[in-house]
Amino acid sequence: MPKTDRGVEFEKRLRASEERLRLGEIAGGIATFEFDYASGAWNWSAQAAAIFGLADQRLDHWEKVVFFDDVPKIRAAVEGATGGGNLYVEFRVRYDDESVHWIAANGQIASGSSKRLLRGAIYEISARKALEVRLLALNETLEARVAELRQEARYLEILNDTGVAVAAERDLTTLVQTVTDAGVQLSHAEFGAFFYNVMREDGEAYTLYTLSGVPREAFAKFPMPRNTAIFEPTFRGRGPVRSDDILADPRYGKNVPHAGMPEGHLPVRSYLAVSVVSRSGEVLGGLFFGHSHPHVFTDRAERIVTGLAAQAAVAIDNARLHQANQQEIVSRRQAEQELQQLNQTLEHRAEQRAVQLTASLTRLEDTERRFRLLVESVTDYAIYMLDPQGHVINWNTGAERIKGYGRDEIIGNHFSMFYTADERLKEMPAKALTIAATSGKYEAEGWRVRKDGSTFWAGVVINAIKSPENQLLGFAKITRDLTERRAADERARQAQKMEGIGQLTGGVAHDFNNLLTIIIGNLETLQRNLDAVPLPVERLKRSVDNAMRGSRRAESLTQQLLAFSRQTPLAPRPIDISRLVGGLSELLRRTLGEQVTVETVLAGGLWRASVDPNQLEVAIINLAVNARDAMPSGGKLTLETANVYLDESYAASQVEVIPGQYVMIAVTDSGSGMTPEVMSKAFDPFFTTKDVGHGTGLGLSQVYGFAKQSGGHVKIYSEVDEGTTVKIYFPRVHAAISRDESEEVPLVARGSANETILVVEDDTDVRSYGCDTLRELGYNVLEAKDGHAGLNLLDSHPHIKILFTDVGLPGGMNGRQLADEARRRRPQLRVLFTTGYARNAIVHDGRLDPGIDLITKPYSQAALSTKLRDMLDASEGPRRILLVEDEPLIQMLATDFLEDVGFKVDTAGTAREALNKLALVSGGFAAVIVDIGLPDRSGDELVREIRSMHASLPIMVATGKGAKDVREIFQDAKHIAFLGKPYRAEDLYGALRVLNVSVQAKIGR
Repeated sequence: MPKTDRGVEFEKRLRASEERLRLGEIAGGIATFEFDYASGAWNWSAQAAAIFGLADQRLDHWEKVVFFDDVPKIRAAVEGATGGGNLYVEFRVRYDDESVHWIAANGQIASGSSKRLLRGAIYEISARKALEVRLLALNETLEARVAELRQEARYLEILNDTGVAVAAERDLTTLVQTVTDAGVQLSHAEFGAFFYNVMREDGEAYTLYTLSGVPREAFAKFPMPRNTAIFEPTFRGRGPVRSDDILADPRYGKNVPHAGMPEGHLPVRSYLAVSVVSRSGEVLGGLFFGHSHPHVFTDRAERIVTGLAAQAAVAIDNARLHQANQQEIVSRRQAEQELQQLNQTLEHRAEQRAVQLTASLTRLEDTERRFRLLVESVTDYAIYMLDPQGHVINWNTGAERIKGYGRDEIIGNHFSMFYTADERLKEMPAKALTIAATSGKYEAEGWRVRKDGSTFWAGVVINAIKSPENQLLGFAKITRDLTERRAADERARQAQKMEGIGQLTGGVAHDFNNLLTIIIGNLETLQRNLDAVPLPVERLKRSVDNAMRGSRRAESLTQQLLAFSRQTPLAPRPIDISRLVGGLSELLRRTLGEQVTVETVLAGGLWRASVDPNQLEVAIINLAVNARDAMPSGGKLTLETANVYLDESYAASQVEVIPGQYVMIAVTDSGSGMTPEVMSKAFDPFFTTKDVGHGTGLGLSQVYGFAKQSGGHVKIYSEVDEGTTVKIYFPRVHAAISRDESEEVPLVARGSANETILVVEDDTDVRSYGCDTLRELGYNVLEAKDGHAGLNLLDSHPHIKILFTDVGLPGGMNGRQLADEARRRRPQLRVLFTTGYARNAIVHDGRLDPGIDLITKPYSQAALSTKLRDMLDASEGPRRILLVEDEPLIQMLATDFLEDVGFKVDTAGTAREALNKLALVSGGFAAVIVDIGLPDRSGDELVREIRSMHASLPIMVATGKGAKDVREIFQDAKHIAFLGKPYRAEDLYGALRVLNVSVQAKIGR
């Protein structure tokens, strides 16, 4: 190898080694240094700036960020390394945000060098220092904690002894004394006392009950406490009173004659008092504790004394209970004496009771007589009684009228004679009595038999009659003749059914007209191209495929009915529903139109479910179409998947739902919502809120039937003006599934070598990818790395058709500035921007600036090819047709017809989308084709709005209603032609010629 080559190779390896070292320093959070003892110069690696907190990457003055008193320590450690050969020093630095960080330096004297050098590394140790501080604090508190635990053990021993004493002691004085003594010990008081509330004839007073810590004589010469500001809260039960220094307490010294403690009173600075309250809430007295020094009693002492006060209350309550028991014994003895006296007068009292019972019996007989008259006067209801075995024991006039039997004929017979022979064989009479006896009531409707053998539809209620001891006494039975009401209900149901059939007929006729247009049109295209040379195989295949799709759609109308009746032959298989929904979302975006935002929220780790994917797609599309119709002014459609568990309580409240794990799909819209009445009928077949001809009323029926047939569940949640959510649940498949799902390959629109694209991109890799992609698409490509180079190429290549530039460019000229200058030089030049962040340059207030074409990064080849093709085609002239049609297959068929004769076709699925395209597309349209039935508004309203904006724009109205009716709507309008569905290519071309839109000869494909 030549010497020059070896030098280049060595230089490459050296740079690679330096790069690995730099990456290692960043990953490990370290930096290296070298100190020359001779010159006193420090040489740092780049990572040192970050460790020292120097944002400007300059290390000449690194000592300025080191703590002042740590600098000598660093210098001493550096000088000390010359003796021992090693360096280790810890020091502090202060960042610009005033935060303090600890740094350690570790190094050693370099060997084998002619210079005396110190080499090593620095790294941050702030976390370790913080841990050391915490460990030191923990060690300092450990001894204090041990002392606290010993004191706690002593407290527990005292509390335990007090509890045992209270439980075992009967004498009230001893009990309270024990509690007071314990309170003095546990609160560290010098003395304590318990004062007991006593009610006297001359008013309320307080008596000293117990004293601890000082002799009783210490309080002998002082009066009992009064309701002063200090004592009143305790004797009123308003909670504990604790004062760190009673002399400084604002409540102290407010009462005459002493204005504080009387002369000779025990000195008190710290004060603690707690009420003693019985179970009933009565204040029995109070525990009081004092100390001659301030700040003695703590929160803990207050809590302990409060507990002791509760024990004292228990002791006093027990004493009172004992006294009450003694009084009860005395009362019982007195009651026994009175009972003996009552027994001596029993005969007299029995006579008085007999008189009272006689009067009560008379009133009862009178009540029964009035009730009997009331029952017998009712003629619309059969009201009669049965014994426990079901025999008739009384009979009213209404029963005689309805059943045909007289009272004498029926009494004693079994009520089963009113049932039909079939129901008697099924033992329905016995079952009815069993249910009534068990639950208290039986209620049903069914056919019953009269005396003459005729039948009538009856509503029956049987109530069980039981004694206070719950013994069955018999049954009360009420029967009502509902034959006429049943006939009226049947007539109403028949009318509703006929109305549903009418809705179905209109919807199916509308849909079949659309489908016939697709089928006949594509067959015509197939027939027309069979004689072409060469044979356009791809074109013919597409026509056959479209015709087959139309046939399948016709088949799906009958399948929707079968789905509701759960008779559709499904082909279920375990699938990933999130993947299916994700693939369907793009179709929905195109179909629903740009005014509806489609958002997917797909759960990670979604379980598999065994469903028919084709039927599931139909169900989701049905829900999406309903959602779109509920948002005529646009809105948001959200498709969500999740794993859920339906528990027993939820399953019990629903129909045909088994508890367990389910995969859930939720379709949510922000539309008008449903009223409770509409929601209750939403799954009914033929029910629809749309106009005749705009829906079959089978969409939600198909969803319901498909979910139930798949073993799942469906639920609607809706509020008016808030939106609707439909949730479909499918049972989870637990078996392992092998994935074999294919993805569609997006179509790409190709260019030609005479179409030149100028690519301006500063990132080499991105520019290379973009240029290679464009060359693969067939374009002639020029490339530049910044705006100035791009302008030079633009001046030297006048045939450039599109400038494809990044928004963010270096060199003082961004993409927007480049485009403005390029258009100043070449006004007809089209510009396509690309960026991953377009704010300020071409987007303001969240909207793309007018006249801007943008494709965001990252972009695919298919997306880029489509965008460029649209821009190039739009610049070639106004031979464009706007096709407004919500049926995707008719869109495809009409687009084929129009492209065959050289038109560029823009499609819209809604009126709102059509108006947007009319406003945005530069160059205008040669004509607009409008379907009369659109989801967000009627086609005639759209035509009038278009005419108000474009007075002379040719408009073609397509309808399946009949062209005659539509002509009457627009009889005075100009520049309008009409096209009836189904239509052929020649019908479409003829309508265009009526509008004076030239139709070229068919273009071979």
